[in-house]
Amino acid sequence: MFGLVNLNKPPGITSRAAVNRVQQCTGRIKIGHAGTLDPLARGVLVVCLGPATRLVELVQRMPKRYRGRFLFGCTSDTEDVQGQVRQLAGAPQPTQQQLESLLPAFVGRFLQRPPAYSALKVAGRRAYRLAREGTPVDLTPRPIDIYELRLVGYDYPEFTLEIQCGAGTYVRSLGRDIAERLGTAAVMADLTRTAIGDFRLDQATPLDELSPESLPKRLLPAVAAVADLPRIQLSAAQRKRLMDGLTIPNEWGVEDSEIAAVDADGRLAALLKPAPESRLRPVRNFPP
Repeated sequence: MFGLVNLNKPPGITSRAAVNRVQQCTGRIKIGHAGTLDPLARGVLVVCLGPATRLVELVQRMPKRYRGRFLFGCTSDTEDVQGQVRQLAGAPQPTQQQLESLLPAFVGRFLQRPPAYSALKVAGRRAYRLAREGTPVDLTPRPIDIYELRLVGYDYPEFTLEIQCGAGTYVRSLGRDIAERLGTAAVMADLTRTAIGDFRLDQATPLDELSPESLPKRLLPAVAAVADLPRIQLSAAQRKRLMDGLTIPNEWGVEDSEIAAVDADGRLAALLKPAPESRLRPVRNFPP
């Protein structure tokens, strides 16, 4: 198998457990996923099969959409309701206008401090393992991109946000930071990933509907992972040269740093980069 599955991960299980369920339907085929979801979260999880595992990085770079529900007036060691939640005594109650007025300040590129309970590594160990052991975890803030941020519901203490963001964004930490700017605290109560690029939740396959028989029908072509790249079509002779590790003339005049090449049937054949003397060289070749 060579392709992708747009999976609807249910809450209550890890992304790895969801991928393992897909693995049971494929046998020994190599498999991977793009963009981990916490057990609390549900929604789009793109699973890559066979040679398409070499496309995971491209899917991870795609913008992601979330709907997150938060609770004001609470703190948690995990920054969500699955941790040790504590109520703040006398916590202020921001108005809807105060909250909406603040949100534009969180659109754009800025530094975000990741949560202690995350899969990031500290001195070779996962941060969440250190946190569980009681070891203080102080992660360096990292740049993130928030493209859209909208309040879609507010009934204190609950507020719900719709977010479009780049890779590496922690939505629970976004709720934490928004609350801190309002002089209070918040924890994430629920999270749904509604899209990764063009992979949408309304088109995702529920995990319990996946089986060895249904999987081939749910398999999306690998070219779906390169929807954001410029695309060229190869002749059989050009493809053979690329498969041999040789360059081809850039007769299309593309100058982008990454180019998707497809065969006559529109199937992904290679990822290319510009080479000297107006030529293109293969970065990754995929089987016919």
